[in-house]
Amino acid sequence: MLDDQTLDTIFRQARTHNAFTGPVSDAQLRSLYDLLKWGPTTMNTQPGRIVFVRSKEAKEKLRPALSPGNLDKTMAAPVTAIIAFDLMFYENLPKTFPFRPDAIKGFQGDDKKAGNEKVAFRNGSLQGAYFIIAARALGIDTGPMSGFDNAKVDAAFFPDGRWKSNFLCNLGKGDPARIFTRSPRLTFEEACRIE
Repeated sequence: MLDDQTLDTIFRQARTHNAFTGPVSDAQLRSLYDLLKWGPTTMNTQPGRIVFVRSKEAKEKLRPALSPGNLDKTMAAPVTAIIAFDLMFYENLPKTFPFRPDAIKGFQGDDKKAGNEKVAFRNGSLQGAYFIIAARALGIDTGPMSGFDNAKVDAAFFPDGRWKSNFLCNLGKGDPARIFTRSPRLTFEEACRIE
């Protein structure tokens, strides 16, 4: 069982940040992925994909897709991750799910596209949550957001249509003076049932 300090770091005291300093190194980004990749997904499909946007050129590609409220903080963040999912994730199943060599067949064909997108989105979202937890565990502050135009991000970064954006997440060392007061959370009784 994790101690209270660790639980505070990844959940209870962790905050969504709006202003960041840097840098965030390539080694840190690799460590982040190497930790989050262990989170479970359906049949080990691992459809989550990440583009780490750091260069000035890449940030300028991202700029037109950002909502006004997210523009300045995203352009200033050391790194912005595009959390995406791969619609053809199943091509990796022979490697990632070797126990069932024929598992790929369950996802092939035009009639499977809608179902595949649901699997990719659901499991890619799980991997996005693992991304935030892993970043916090490694001492990297996060600023996840959905205030952007997915179609513009996809056109700029994924023009072949194979990957689709889910959400964005700024990374760096957060400025605690620039966070909002913590908002209330629902109680167990408000959010849960035991049947």
